[in-house]
Order: sequence, then C-alpha cells, then structure tokens
Amino acid sequence: MDKQQQYKRAFTHLDKNGDGKLSPPELQVFMGKIGRELSLDEAEIVAEMIGSDGDGLLSFEDLVKVVESANDEEKVNDLKMAFKMYEEKEGCGCITPKSLRRMLSRLGESRSVDECELMIAKFDLDGNGVLDFQEFYDMML
Repeated sequence: MDKQQQYKRAFTHLDKNGDGKLSPPELQVFMGKIGRELSLDEAEIVAEMIGSDGDGLLSFEDLVKVVESANDEEKVNDLKMAFKMYEEKEGCGCITPKSLRRMLSRLGESRSVDECELMIAKFDLDGNGVLDFQEFYDMML
C-alpha cells in the first residue's frame, strides 16, 4: 500500500460523518496517530490556514498537504542535526574537507582530504570549497 492509499484509508476512517471533510477535532486525532500532537486550537488554526475553501474543514488534498509539510519539517530538522555533526567546529556553518574526512573516518570510511575536496566540489554551488547548510540539504535530497 503506497502513502496516498494509506492517507486515503486514514482519512476515510477519521471522517466520521462521511462528508469528505475533516473537522479540527478529527484533524487533531489524525495528527496524534502519526505522532504529531496538536491542541484543538492548533488544529483549528491549521484547518483555517491549510483549508482550500475557507470553511475551516480539510479535504483529503488539504490533509495530504498538512502531513507532507510535517514530514518536510522533520526532514529539515534531521538534516540540521546531521549537518552539525559534520561541521568544522560548532556553529561555523560549513563542512570543510577536513571535517568531512573526520566524520567519514568515524563512520568507518577512510578517505583522504583530496577525496573529500572532490566530494564537496560536486555540491559546492558557490565554489568556496566548503558546504553550507543549503548545499548539504541539496546534496542529501
């Protein structure tokens, strides 16, 4: 079963009155089931912001947008944590060939600084010899 089918199945299960829309309380239950806790107030705000027709309810397509944006946010947070592990020093905002070599070594991958320079060069869009977070993000996705 693919993601769309899973979403549709969950949507149908949560749409208690069968009107093809989820109310904020139904959204709150759904988000809880996928590990995202929302207060009723937050669910109402999300329904107002994401709902495509302004009725304070979410269609199936609206719900998919909510879930996918939550997944995207989680991906970005995970990548930020990974990026910090590779940084030259905490807060410098870049991955250098030496810091990449050090992290790869910790992971059991023995690489030379020259090899790490080549790896970085493939994704170094501004040509400064290091990866900033956006370049790291683009590389990982």
